[in-house]
Amino acid sequence: MSDGAEAAGLPGWVMTFADLMSLLMVFFVLLLSFSEMDVAKFKELAGSVQNAFGVQAEIDVKSPPKGTSLIAREFSPGRPEPTALNTIRQFTISSNLNTLDVEVNERAKELEEQEKRAEEEAERLRQALLEEIEEGKLLIRREGTEIIIQILEKDSFASGSAALEASFVPTLGRVGSLMTSVSGAIAVSGHTDNVPISTSQYRSNWDLSAARAASVVFELLDTGVDPERIMVSGHADTQPRVDNDTPENRALNRRVDITLLTGKQRHGSWANPPEGSEPLTVEPVASTTP
Repeated sequence: MSDGAEAAGLPGWVMTFADLMSLLMVFFVLLLSFSEMDVAKFKELAGSVQNAFGVQAEIDVKSPPKGTSLIAREFSPGRPEPTALNTIRQFTISSNLNTLDVEVNERAKELEEQEKRAEEEAERLRQALLEEIEEGKLLIRREGTEIIIQILEKDSFASGSAALEASFVPTLGRVGSLMTSVSGAIAVSGHTDNVPISTSQYRSNWDLSAARAASVVFELLDTGVDPERIMVSGHADTQPRVDNDTPENRALNRRVDITLLTGKQRHGSWANPPEGSEPLTVEPVASTTP
């Protein structure tokens, strides 16, 4: 072989170096195979790196953290040796699940208690207004935490009119007295059937339903109900109780609902008006029927 061929080859020490690297790799593989990993210390070390980046949540637990696979069902130290911190840490992306479950359960329990109190209050109102209910002037029902006193058109309003019948005023007086003895905001809403109306006084059922609700509100105010608790609205025929397919059903839909909102004390955001402000007052406009 010529001198040029020997110069192009690898040095002789390369083979020795390759053998050394192979032996070192085998040595470390054997060390790893003979070793037993202390998961707690490993997670302690990994956690120290995580704690350096971002905010970590700490949750007290009563049992060892559970594993994240079918093989490792729970983490436990390989040897009972003391660690730097007497804690075991586990990474999770759903640390708030238990808290959310507790909050949802507490909210459902609170809602159930509110509905129970509302039903008891509705039954008390039924007993107090039993005579009016038996005469077909009123209906009392509960929907969730709300108590609704339904004033039917019978004996309360003449057809196409928002003026209360004189014989019905004492009934509203008793209703108003009961409203002063219970807490909660009050929503008074007027409703009509689907038969359109158009007169010189009421352009549509919207006007008529709102006017009837306002007439009921004025009577409630005369009994001493706090005006800050009351909201008035008219819905025309947009919220029927039953289908408007028979005269009897249309009569049920012509009503004024007095809804007691037990979970709310008053309406609007002006419960505590800024200092120096004055509430807006609207005086009723007297009108005469032609």
